[in-house]
Amino acid sequence: MTCTAVAWLPVLSLLLFCIGDSASLFLPDSKELRQLLSRYEEQADRNSIGNAAGNRSRRAVRWSDREEIIQLHNNLRAGVYPTASNMEYMVWDDELERSATHWAEECQWDHGPHDLLMSIGQNLGVHMGRYRPPAFHVQAWYDEVKDYTYPYPHECNPWCPERCSGPMCTHYTQLVWATTSRVGCAVHTCPRMNVWGQTWENAVYLVCNYSPKGNWIGEAPYQHGRPCSQCPPSYGGGCRNNQCYKDSQRSETEDMNEVEKPQVPLPPRTTTKPAPKPKPSAPRKPVSKPSTPKPTTPRTIKCETRLRDKCRGATCNRYHCPANCMNKKGKVWGTLFYDVKSSICRAAIHFGAIDNSGGLVDVTRKDKLPFFVRATKNGIESLSKYNPGIAFVMTKVEEMNADCYTTVAEICPFKNPDSHCPRIFCPTDCKTQPSYWSPVIGNNIYTDSSSICKAAIHAGVISADGGFVDVLPLDKRKSYVGVLKNGIQSERYCTVPEKGAFIHYTLT
Repeated sequence: MTCTAVAWLPVLSLLLFCIGDSASLFLPDSKELRQLLSRYEEQADRNSIGNAAGNRSRRAVRWSDREEIIQLHNNLRAGVYPTASNMEYMVWDDELERSATHWAEECQWDHGPHDLLMSIGQNLGVHMGRYRPPAFHVQAWYDEVKDYTYPYPHECNPWCPERCSGPMCTHYTQLVWATTSRVGCAVHTCPRMNVWGQTWENAVYLVCNYSPKGNWIGEAPYQHGRPCSQCPPSYGGGCRNNQCYKDSQRSETEDMNEVEKPQVPLPPRTTTKPAPKPKPSAPRKPVSKPSTPKPTTPRTIKCETRLRDKCRGATCNRYHCPANCMNKKGKVWGTLFYDVKSSICRAAIHFGAIDNSGGLVDVTRKDKLPFFVRATKNGIESLSKYNPGIAFVMTKVEEMNADCYTTVAEICPFKNPDSHCPRIFCPTDCKTQPSYWSPVIGNNIYTDSSSICKAAIHAGVISADGGFVDVLPLDKRKSYVGVLKNGIQSERYCTVPEKGAFIHYTLT
């Protein structure tokens, strides 16, 4: 990565960037933005009187600075030229702010940390001397527009050319990247900071992290067209200040990262009794469609547990049987095909999927059979039944070593009514793999083209050290959400008709 410095007088300031080739585009002068920036600078000048730099050795992003950063970002994004048809309204993200804080406190004049840069975008700025508000650097990033030329669709065949006639334009393109909808920044004053071989004292360091990341090679930062004419369906047609906007849009928190928000409005309350105030840490449950069966997760069951007690209204899949079920009282009807009144674990021993030490077993529910025959196998005697009943079959769970790029589509594509995947053992270091080799698309439910192991880290099933993962293939969905979770930014797709889905789960 080649880096360059840009001097800002009378204050020495730097912007860190990657050099690219481009031409230029000039934004028409904005009186409103100039007045806004002048107000920031005047306020900063007043604050600088009587405040020595040593008194600011450590300070967080003030609420006023945070609001200025968001307001300036959205005003600049709304005024791009040529106009953007899919520009999304930007909100503050506490998780991105925390990650920016951790990096700013390192006082390293470089992008980082490296394991997070695969998932987020990042702009940096630093200055020393007279105090400048964070908005000073945000405006400087945007001012790179003078060296940038927007690539129109007819120039992208299929990849868009990079056109930057100045030292760099990547700060500007990240700032106006249409699908980047969240930002979190941190300001830290470093007592001594090495900036390209020179030691700066009391350097004020600004780090802004963006999600989803922008600056994808070969892509334009946004789509040209009438404002809000190509917004993602999740915005419901909302538009504010030339940007795609939800009426209930607000800064994303950890709780919002954990659970997808419902996409349908909740029914109105029919009573005047005030609702109890919810706890801040309790995430709102997503609204599920009644027609979609909720998949079960593998769980430890008892030796006497019958299949009909576990499969009513849900998909039968993988269960964990305890040890010493051979001598228990649970009854088994049938051979090879078993009646749903049968004990799952004792039928698994009878079939040979597990032995008396227990273990994992896969179950597939079948149609109704006219009768079931008896047999003695593996130390268990089954019973006969000459009345029709719903049947199920057993399968031994296989184990498979996977790499960081293995997908569900490769090893066990979805089949109706269900598919059984082998138990996957994931290696270490999948978290740091590039997204273009090991993508993660979705949140808790992922597309079958996602990396199994990296998605498992995103879902919190395993850590970056790897481990065993169980996968349940599901039918395709119309949309997948993308969130930053466990250090990985997943991607989102609103319409993926050709892709299936899969969900990670663990034993309970």
